[in-house]
Amino acid sequence: MRGRFFALEGIDGSGKSTQLPLLARRLEEAGFPCLQTREPTDGPVGSLLRRVLTGQVTCDSRVAAPLFVADRLDHLLRPEDGLLAVLEGGTTVLCDRYLFSSYAYQSVDLSLDWVIGANRPCADLLRPDATLFLDVEPELALARIAQNRDHTELFETRERLTRTREQYFRAFEREQNRETVIILPGDLPPEELSRAIWARVEPLLKGHLSPPPA
Repeated sequence: MRGRFFALEGIDGSGKSTQLPLLARRLEEAGFPCLQTREPTDGPVGSLLRRVLTGQVTCDSRVAAPLFVADRLDHLLRPEDGLLAVLEGGTTVLCDRYLFSSYAYQSVDLSLDWVIGANRPCADLLRPDATLFLDVEPELALARIAQNRDHTELFETRERLTRTREQYFRAFEREQNRETVIILPGDLPPEELSRAIWARVEPLLKGHLSPPPA
């Protein structure tokens, strides 16, 4: 039976890095093997995109677009461990950023419209069963970033976080007929937010609540 595919999105400081393993643990305890992954990947192209993110490499959309699509296709189609193969094998996948991802492109100041457009062919191959967006105000996000990191990346300013959050919501409104987006309050304490996420995810597992015998 095909696994489920959930993407977690949100501006930095929204709590995704805490909630991904908590959700994975709940899935495993419920009998669903789970893979945690992220965009961009850790492969050569994804590593280059992360250098773009931190400002070590500068490029414009003419360069970023093919890198983005190449990294996504590799993530999807690798025969042994690509997302399509993993899902068909019955494993549930949790991805830190996916369809609406703007994470790797902030240094070149590309819009979510650009990201969604570049990603459309890949999204036609695989869409999340749901995107879980952890919403947090930029002020709280900045406070969390400052508390948990030795330094902040170049794009993590109040203005950029605010703009990125606004872009997300405009994208959600435009894409609502294509995508299932569940918005959750990212300012909740971690365990409370984890329970809120599970309350929304568990109903989406109906039909999958009797895992095949080992």
